[in-house]
Amino acid sequence: MNFFGTDGIRAQVGEPPMTVDFILRLASAVAQVLIPKGGSVLIGKDTRISGYMLESALEAGFVAAGINVYLTGPLPTPGIAFLTKNLGANLGITISGSHNPYFDNGIKFFDKDGDKLSPDIEKKIESYLDQKPLTNSSKDLGTTTHCGIDRKKYQDFCKTTVSSHAQFSKFKVVADAANGACYKVLPRVISELGSEVVPIGCSPNGVNINDGCGSTNTDLLRLTVKGVKADVGIALDGDGDRLIMVDHEGAIVDGDKLLYILAKDRYDNGTLRGPVVGTIMNNLGLEKSLNDLGIEFNRANVGDRNILEMLKSNKGNIGGEPSGHLIDLDKTTTGDGLVIALQILEIMNKSGLSLKELSSKIIIFPQVLLNISIKDSFDPLSNKKIKLKFNQLTEEIGSSGRIVLRRSGTQKLIRLMVEGDDSAVISDIAKDLALTIRENI
Repeated sequence: MNFFGTDGIRAQVGEPPMTVDFILRLASAVAQVLIPKGGSVLIGKDTRISGYMLESALEAGFVAAGINVYLTGPLPTPGIAFLTKNLGANLGITISGSHNPYFDNGIKFFDKDGDKLSPDIEKKIESYLDQKPLTNSSKDLGTTTHCGIDRKKYQDFCKTTVSSHAQFSKFKVVADAANGACYKVLPRVISELGSEVVPIGCSPNGVNINDGCGSTNTDLLRLTVKGVKADVGIALDGDGDRLIMVDHEGAIVDGDKLLYILAKDRYDNGTLRGPVVGTIMNNLGLEKSLNDLGIEFNRANVGDRNILEMLKSNKGNIGGEPSGHLIDLDKTTTGDGLVIALQILEIMNKSGLSLKELSSKIIIFPQVLLNISIKDSFDPLSNKKIKLKFNQLTEEIGSSGRIVLRRSGTQKLIRLMVEGDDSAVISDIAKDLALTIRENI
């Protein structure tokens, strides 16, 4: 039994484990492991149509186990992390499939301090999942309270992460909320800080989350930024913990470039602590560019939880992934796309430089990224032929590049990344290895 992936539990709705009966058992298991003596749980969600069903199942499971439930309605994942601690709840839950299509959904957990659960706790929860859900007698049931108004507490918190003297009124910003959990929060916070805002991806209908918008598809954002002559574009994913930006010329500024801008600023003003932490997926150019500044760069396994663990063990404060999971532990307990976007706007403001100028200072190596669909969970390096080809090509590319081959922790995909200083060479290597994978899965 292994339901937890790199970021909670995620699957296609209607298929195990994303079914009503499983979610009921999950709520009961979590209650027994984490809140056995009663308490409260805060539950938020993104805008997927399935969120209502899963919310009801979680609510029923917790209330039946004697836990008081607070429902926020649509709110970004980092907002749930913040409010869990701010409101004194024992546990925070986000119902979201993150950057996945609408037909997927998932469950993410935060402890009372706004931190993600440890693998040991996740294993303990799984050990209870075979049991029938608890149902207390009427006098020992929990209650439910709707607290959507507390969304403003999170919005106000976001605004406190930048200087009150920041002149955001100079910026025209296109804000893309991916038709997801940030559809209210994102444009309101940017507007309240003084910027002129052009909202897109802020009209959810239950099935259009991440559909042609957001951090995974920036085509509309790029066109809109150029069309309205904006200074910058901000794209979040469905649950608001990923950030991709676009400069005034419509060029994408991904997580690697944003991480460099953030780390350099903290280094320049003396507030960078410990090494910057990324993952095996971060561009080799980021590592070299940071090293050239005298900044150490460490790599963790994929997943923002792994980045957090390494940051804390090394007493660092800045880390992130190229996908846009970016963490500033001086501001938040977890990755927060909106808060990081505000930090980048503040850097632009105080430096007087455009996003294009700030991002041009990093060297980026050519990189090929391929996703290969699989029917079932499959570790590609467990196959002898794939591993042999991988080893041969790794030796061929040598010290001039890297090959990363892994199973996705959130989708039924094998992810392949090849990078190096010669785009033609890495393209050929990627095609060769991808062919071997497809022939042997």
